[in-house]
Amino acid sequence: MADTMTHIERASAALSGQKVDRLTTYPIASGVCRKLLNGGQGIKYNEWAHDPKLFADAFIAGQRYFDFDFAIGLMDLSVMAGDLGAHVRMDDQNTPFVDEHIIHSPEDYEKFEVPDIKKGRSGVLLEGTKRFADVLKTEVITAGFIEGPLLALSQSAGAERMFMDMFTNPTAVHNAMKVMTAYDEEMVKAFGQTGVAGLCWDYLWANYSCLGDKEYEEFEAKYARGLNKLVADNGMASCIHNCADMPHLDTQIKDYKPAIYSMAYYPLIPDSPSVTKVIEGGYADKCLVAGQIDPQLFIRASVEKISKVTSDLCQEVKTALCKRGLNSQYCIASGCEVPPDMVTKLENIKAVVDVVKAEGKVN
Repeated sequence: MADTMTHIERASAALSGQKVDRLTTYPIASGVCRKLLNGGQGIKYNEWAHDPKLFADAFIAGQRYFDFDFAIGLMDLSVMAGDLGAHVRMDDQNTPFVDEHIIHSPEDYEKFEVPDIKKGRSGVLLEGTKRFADVLKTEVITAGFIEGPLLALSQSAGAERMFMDMFTNPTAVHNAMKVMTAYDEEMVKAFGQTGVAGLCWDYLWANYSCLGDKEYEEFEAKYARGLNKLVADNGMASCIHNCADMPHLDTQIKDYKPAIYSMAYYPLIPDSPSVTKVIEGGYADKCLVAGQIDPQLFIRASVEKISKVTSDLCQEVKTALCKRGLNSQYCIASGCEVPPDMVTKLENIKAVVDVVKAEGKVN
C-alpha cells in the first residue's frame, strides 16, 4: 500500500498526536550521506565538514535517495570544541574526535571566549543548514543540530577531567559553562535565521551512568532551560537527542518539553529503557519519541537482519501505542547516528525506510 500522506503531513500529525497513515521514520543518516555525492563515489569527511555546499548537498541527496520523514543537520560532536581551540582529529572516513583538549588546570576554565560563529565549522554548519533547509522545506520538516553546553565543555576539557573538576573546582566549571551557554545562545539565534523548523540539542550528560538529578540540575539543566526557551523565541521547535544508556527522561521530556526526543537502547544494561517501557511510562504522551535501532547494524548486519529488527520494532511500537491509547507518537530511527564510515551499507538504511513503509501502518 502506498503512502497516503506527505512527509510533512505525516510528521506534523505525529508531532501533534494525531492519526497517521504509518509511523514516521528517520535513521539518523548524516555524514554517511556524503557517499551519495561525486557521482556515487563519495567524498572525504574532511571535505564534507568544511564546505557548506557539500554539507547541504549530502542531506539533499540523502533525502531524495532514502525518502526520510525528517531532515536533521547533524555534523558531529566536535564542532564547538574545535572552534574553541581544541585539536580535532579528522580521518578521511570516520567520525572526527578531539585528541588534544584545552583544559590542563583549573585556571584554563577561565580562558574560554565565544568564537566568531561565522567562522570555523560553526559557520559551515549554519550556512550548510540554511542551504538544505531552503531546498527541502516544502518536502520535509527540517531541523538544525547543536551541542548542549555541558557536552561542548566535556569535548573541550575531556569528560573525565570535567567530571572530577565538578567536585573539586565547581566555580571554575560554572564559569566555563556560562561561556558555553553564551556560545550556544549565539548559535540558536543564527539557526533561527536558517529557515529550519526545529533545532535538535544533544544533552548527552543527562544520564544516570554519569550524573544524578542533583548534579545534572546544577551543571546543565539550569542553563538548558533558558536555551530551550530561546529556541522557541526564535521560531523553532526544540528537540533533543540523547544516546546515553540511562537518560534522565523526567527532566528531558517532562521538564524540557521537547517536540521530539531521540534515544538509544542498551539491552545488556538492566535500567536502559526499552521502547515498551518508555511508551508505557507515559513519555510518548508528551512528545514524539524516536529510536532505537542499534547503529552498528548499518555496518554489520545483512539487509535481512536489519529488516527483521525494524519489523520487530514496528510491532513493539504499535502494540505499546495501542495499549496506551496513542495514535502516532513514535518515529522508527537509529539510537544514534548511522556510522559515517564508507563501509556503512546504504542498502541497510533504505531497508529500514522500506520496512516502515510496509509494516508501520497504523490503523
